[in-house]
Amino acid sequence: MLRISIQTILRGALMAGGIGLFLAAPPLEVAAQDRMPMRIAVEGAFPPFNYLDANNKLQGFDIDIANALCEVGKFECQFIIEKWDDIIPDLVADKYDAIISSMSMSLERRQKVAFTEKYYNSPSVFIARKDSSISDVSPAALSDKILGVTSSTAQESYANHLYPDMKKTVFRSSPELYKGLADGSVDIILEDKLAIYDWIANTKAGSCCEFKGPDLVDVTYFGEGAGIALRLDDKERLTRLNEALKSIKADGTYDMINAKYFPFSIQ
Repeated sequence: MLRISIQTILRGALMAGGIGLFLAAPPLEVAAQDRMPMRIAVEGAFPPFNYLDANNKLQGFDIDIANALCEVGKFECQFIIEKWDDIIPDLVADKYDAIISSMSMSLERRQKVAFTEKYYNSPSVFIARKDSSISDVSPAALSDKILGVTSSTAQESYANHLYPDMKKTVFRSSPELYKGLADGSVDIILEDKLAIYDWIANTKAGSCCEFKGPDLVDVTYFGEGAGIALRLDDKERLTRLNEALKSIKADGTYDMINAKYFPFSIQ
């Protein structure tokens, strides 16, 4: 499959409230001056989409897609790991140029940033332990349960508005959310279905749990899939990224990356 290998360069310890780990892509065959610079922010804590491996290198579906887009779109790319709560404000503040980090294109976010065409789509879903008595996931049925969500996500917003009476525990990251469900800190969680699929299907810890209720598809909260976020006035990068995205879907590159992570299409 087409993939540009990443050589990560640690440029400082994580800084509180700011950009921490800065990762630079290696020189490409085309001269740097012929490419448009693009600093790409990712959370780095959302497997299998973006995460740090045992060697402290970024891996995941988002990273492979980003590398393919950088090659086809002729971008000179650098990766920056950013806290999720700060990721949109720091994009607007020009600390980087794009967010390729499984960001759902909600109506609220569209007021702050521009989005490319979607590069994948995933519903949200409730997940509970297999030994749970929960079968009905309506607000009335869950009123006495503790719900887990991840901070500053579409799922948190959805839960706050549609399940206002539930007691909630807000976790800082998806791995912490999953641990909270597995150890019984919460009764049920709301998460992106594709994000948690690998944990449920392929890990010992995730074997404790299962999907509950129907897939949730709500454009108001979850948007129309995941897109690449840019500043509202960044028209040139938006056009080039959309063209590159169309190209990798047409030439089979996208399908090869898809197959690496999922046994089904996520377009």
